[in-house]
Amino acid sequence: MSKSLLPGATLGVMGGGQLGRMFVQAAQSMGYFTAVLDPDPTSPAGMVAHYHIDTDYLDEQGLAQLMQRCDGITIEFENVPSPALVTLGAHRPTSPDADALGVCQDRALEKAHFKRCGVACAPHAVIANEAQLAAVPAALFPAILKTSRMGYDGKGQVGVADLAALPAAWAALGGAACVLEQRLPLAHEISVVIARSAMGVVVGLPVQQNLHRDGILAVTEVPAPDVPEATRQQAFEAAARVADSLNYVGVLCVEFFVLDDGRLVANEMAPRPHNSGHHSIDSCDVSQFELQVRALTGLPLVAPRQHSAAVMLNLLGDLWFARGDVPRAPDWAAVLALPGVHLHLYGKTGARRGRKMGHLTVTADQPAQARDVARQAAALLGIDPGLVGSAA
Repeated sequence: MSKSLLPGATLGVMGGGQLGRMFVQAAQSMGYFTAVLDPDPTSPAGMVAHYHIDTDYLDEQGLAQLMQRCDGITIEFENVPSPALVTLGAHRPTSPDADALGVCQDRALEKAHFKRCGVACAPHAVIANEAQLAAVPAALFPAILKTSRMGYDGKGQVGVADLAALPAAWAALGGAACVLEQRLPLAHEISVVIARSAMGVVVGLPVQQNLHRDGILAVTEVPAPDVPEATRQQAFEAAARVADSLNYVGVLCVEFFVLDDGRLVANEMAPRPHNSGHHSIDSCDVSQFELQVRALTGLPLVAPRQHSAAVMLNLLGDLWFARGDVPRAPDWAAVLALPGVHLHLYGKTGARRGRKMGHLTVTADQPAQARDVARQAAALLGIDPGLVGSAA
């Protein structure tokens, strides 16, 4: 961009989920108009945007309308069709661009990119045909088989104990192109959310320590309680290298494993704000969504400062069924009576088991205080309080 897009401009987002909703809210708070393209008429982002374009992501008229309304366009999920972003990018600033998105959409390309950047990742093999299946070495097992495309939140992946079990596992995933990753002895899981400008400036949130259950993020703690500062800095520098080599513009999350021996290996990346960064709305002076707005519009990127320790709990639809098969909302009044609690619900029309309905962030002066209140909140919600602090 030759100049910044200042407040008063209209910003578009491809995708109407909760990440789009929080981007729209951040943009509106800064004085921007907003437009969302999403085929769901009741999408969370579409319901709060100034304009909702209710079409498929590849609909020519919908894309034309988005370009007519918007001065710049971003995405809220990584599986936006690349051809749509190519079309949009030919006429409007897009963040990220189609080339960067293409790498993030394919696990095999992602792993190859990590290696090109000098960022370690798990030993792995690409399986796209019978010959590659037959060539997998026994030393990779036990392992996890993941589809190269479209997998998220534990979907599109299966554990594989040994070489003999691999053909059946591949068949169970439909014989799709896959990446087989060796299971590694993990101490912790962490994530780094950074933003990179078109001028190459990189800033980031504090490193987050995460706990997953069934492939879905359950708890995030910030600052990362069990990760040395040297490891946090190494993770930030690795994420910055990944972004620089993609000539990336926008918000990028890179997830890492910290192994038992202290080594750091990259797991995967997401070309957008990330679930683990939601705490920044309440714990930092600049959230990941404001960074997304700034990167898209060419406004200065400033490093977020964390003013409060934070614990974030993911709120899945299962909580609505804690008292039977008929969905009932949790006791929000009891939860909100606790100090430092910030509730964020995403405006979804119905609770389903496994569906991300919202998140709860607990802030406090000290990490131990945030952890204590988060355990109380978890108990009231029907979440195992033992999950808080169990990432160690």
